[in-house]
Amino acid sequence: MDNEKIKDSIIKVTTELIEQYEGNTKMITSRLIAEKANIGLGSINYYFGSKENLITECVQKIINKVLFAFSPEIKECNNSDGLSDKERLTNWASQTFDFLFDNQAITNISIMGDMQNYLADNNSVYIQKGYLCALRDNNNENIKKLLIFILVSTMQVAFLAKNTTKELLGYDLYLKNQRDLFIKNIVNILFDGMYNTEEFGDEA
Repeated sequence: MDNEKIKDSIIKVTTELIEQYEGNTKMITSRLIAEKANIGLGSINYYFGSKENLITECVQKIINKVLFAFSPEIKECNNSDGLSDKERLTNWASQTFDFLFDNQAITNISIMGDMQNYLADNNSVYIQKGYLCALRDNNNENIKKLLIFILVSTMQVAFLAKNTTKELLGYDLYLKNQRDLFIKNIVNILFDGMYNTEEFGDEA
């Protein structure tokens, strides 16, 4: 078996274990992965550097698969849905925020992985690209990209700080209605700023 097939086998087994333990990665040991994949214990470090790197890669693939099934990016951007840009973006962002809280263990790994190695093809950027389809009335691509970047980054930081947001910001993000209100208020603030922006260029 060549190296790529061995790596694919390790990823497949680890992904199955993550799903089996519902994202509780503390239950997944290197020895368990090695036994299930029928490989030597040292193979995990050889191919991935560490168990943590392996799990991060698997989690990113799991979340990417889920996001692809949901993602606004695969919808027809010009389909008429009767919503304003603000309503559409609020709707999509609320769905994503719910997904983060419904899958907290793997989402935490995914966000931290993105932040430590922020690449053009990671899940954070994938979400941003999808959200651009929600903004159809404003033709300034730079403003739209900045708005989306701020929104996604705010959602991620709020998720990571979920245990203190009630004290810091007044929102209990463990509650669905509070998450929806948080997203609605953030989008409102961003839209007010977007439509009050008189100049936006490449020069500082």
